[in-house]
Amino acid sequence: MLSQYTKEFKNNLQLAIPVIMGSLGHILVGLADDMMVGVLGPIHLAATSLGNSLVFIAISLGIGFSLALTPLISEADGENDIQKGRRIFQHGMILNTSLGVVMFLMLLFARPVLYLLKQPPEVVELAVPYFKIVALSMIPMMIFQGLKQFADGMSQTKFAMKATIIANVINISINFLLIYGIWIFPKLELVGAAIGTLVSRIGMLIILFFMLRKQKIFEPFFHNLKNSEIEWKYFLKIINLGFPTALQILFEVAAFVGAVLLAGVLGAFPQAANQIAMKLASTTFMIAIGVGVATTVRIGNQKGKKDFINLRRIALSNQLMIVCIMFGFSLLFFLFHNYLPFAFTRNQEVIGIASKLLLIAAVFQLSDGLQAVILASLRGLQDVWIPSLLTFISYWIIGFPISYYLGLHTEYKTIGIWIGLSLGLTTSAFLLFLRFNYKTKKLIKQNHANT
Repeated sequence: MLSQYTKEFKNNLQLAIPVIMGSLGHILVGLADDMMVGVLGPIHLAATSLGNSLVFIAISLGIGFSLALTPLISEADGENDIQKGRRIFQHGMILNTSLGVVMFLMLLFARPVLYLLKQPPEVVELAVPYFKIVALSMIPMMIFQGLKQFADGMSQTKFAMKATIIANVINISINFLLIYGIWIFPKLELVGAAIGTLVSRIGMLIILFFMLRKQKIFEPFFHNLKNSEIEWKYFLKIINLGFPTALQILFEVAAFVGAVLLAGVLGAFPQAANQIAMKLASTTFMIAIGVGVATTVRIGNQKGKKDFINLRRIALSNQLMIVCIMFGFSLLFFLFHNYLPFAFTRNQEVIGIASKLLLIAAVFQLSDGLQAVILASLRGLQDVWIPSLLTFISYWIIGFPISYYLGLHTEYKTIGIWIGLSLGLTTSAFLLFLRFNYKTKKLIKQNHANT
């Protein structure tokens, strides 16, 4: 019985590993900034946390929107319909590029919000110039995401991975030179880290574009649309799937960003500790995102073939696989919670708070990974609106109010904030599984009745 799911692990991982590496690459850009800036002190680390808070929301919205391309492309691939895939890809690139520009402008206008969040003044002063430069990286980031999700939908996941790895090398190199002022380069501290992020994301886009253009399999998809081929129905199809998908990710990410801001109200040191634990938990979450993308691709293919029995089995195999993977990370956080924060800072107060938060992160690893892959399963089915409502209930009706109360009105403080996050993630995983179970059984029953 169990073997019918575990036998899919090899196929799942072959598709997922490059996506995981690419997803980790996104988080490693910020992780490298935090680790290298952390050497300068807890105030600087807290400033990167604040500066990235609004940008992280924008990036998450953008990534969420671009994820709509993956199931649509994989479904067209399952149907062997190149022209349908080409139109979806090109319309998606137009939308992604436009969204990148809009988000950059929105972030610029949102900059005064940083002064209104009751954060330590010394943290805000450092965060603002960092924020302005990183916000600009939204444009190349969104164009890159369009290319990436297209390639992922075609089951060609290795190209984005390679581009992301190179981008991280660029980011770390520039960080090293400009944060600390090595050799002839000026010591720009946080501004240097922001420049590294911007340049690396531009490089990532250029590298992936030329990689894909060189591949024969992608050649038909890069033939530009004629004016007569631009149709609103394709824009609407992508928006109808991309908008609720973006909301799903926004609800979770905004809850975590809210946790950053609540921690900032408690002071710079709790905020720095929160950032350390958040970065480590976000890194493991990227594994789940990678498995989720692979799940969406495989389910999209099965949906195109109308093979709903194998669709459910493959989805469950990915859900079982992520539970096994995240259990390993739970053990890692539990066993090494006292040591992992040393990679970011030597401040004992910050380390003490962060180590306790990692114990809570160890608890919610399973539910965090599971809810991400179940969401991806539903996305592959192009079922997005009800899951969006379920995530909103989980994070903003249940999770965040508990974080707010325990964090600001009890002695639990930062730990209380994370208890609320953990409850939100667990609720999300439970409700989403109920939805997945109902939806797949209904599709199998309908398909059986039709045949």
